[in-house]
Amino acid sequence: MTLEKAEQLLATQASFGSGYNRNAARLILAEVAKEHGQAEVDRLIRKLSLDSVFGIAIGTSFVRNGR
Repeated sequence: MTLEKAEQLLATQASFGSGYNRNAARLILAEVAKEHGQAEVDRLIRKLSLDSVFGIAIGTSFVRNGR
């Protein structure tokens, strides 16, 4: 997934702001972490204010160990 596409999808999820959308945002961030690294995840969290919308803190890891 490109970073541009991830940003668009996350912006859509943030605009709705429900618990289901929080889970979708976490899945998107996990894909970003796998493909682009934690720094990009943190950048998206900051840029889209996901900390205030969903309570997702900067530095949160979305990739399981061993996967």
